[in-house]
Amino acid sequence: MISVALETADADGVLELLEASDAFHAELYPPEENFLLDVSSLLAPGVSVVVARRDGQAVGMGALVEAGDGTGELKRFFVLPGERGGGIAGRVLDTLLAVATDHGLHLLRLETGPLQPAAIAFYESRGFTRIPAFGEYVGSASSVCFGRPL
Repeated sequence: MISVALETADADGVLELLEASDAFHAELYPPEENFLLDVSSLLAPGVSVVVARRDGQAVGMGALVEAGDGTGELKRFFVLPGERGGGIAGRVLDTLLAVATDHGLHLLRLETGPLQPAAIAFYESRGFTRIPAFGEYVGSASSVCFGRPL
């Protein structure tokens, strides 16, 4: 059974998900093109972490980082390869969208990479549209940015 809930970045199994995500991204992009938040950043105020678990084991996650101006950025969105295609990403995203709405945000943004066509297709299927690079992604050759008004 799959459960999806708000948790902390130091909850059981989350570090392993972060490490798997780091390894996945390291295979695709050079270090200077990986914009991954560490555990301490995910524990900061204004950050909400959602974790999906199958029978108690962490299998997917995503984070919402609030900018303080009514916008938020989705970060550390990752589902273990063996768990993809079963709706976990959609459930994590739905939970993050609900958190963003509850917190009064009016816009969500995110960054992914051109070597992740499944991620691009997923975000586009969920109402995100391409936007110009923002923040630390300006000038990055490996960044594809999206936004979605709420």
